[in-house]
Amino acid sequence: MDGKTKAIVAHITIIGWIIALILNSSEKDEFASYYIRQLLGIYLLGLVLSFIPVIGWIVSIVVIVFWVLSLIGSIQGEKKETPLVGKYFQEWFKSI
Repeated sequence: MDGKTKAIVAHITIIGWIIALILNSSEKDEFASYYIRQLLGIYLLGLVLSFIPVIGWIVSIVVIVFWVLSLIGSIQGEKKETPLVGKYFQEWFKSI
């Protein structure tokens, strides 16, 4: 499986992300790793901020927009960074 396919699979729910992570662990692909890190950050951001009343609803919409932008980037085969926080996700999760 090539890196683009792994990156797209990672966008299909958390189970798809886990599958992509496992497939990428044996045969590292930089493109797939990039989107696996981005999605981990998006998922964690959504999870943590969803516990804040009222703001959690707004954050949920922002997280969905980030996810869609990430999906579009992976389909196009381009490394599109998540706005505002993408560079931090790459730095924090660089071991993936």
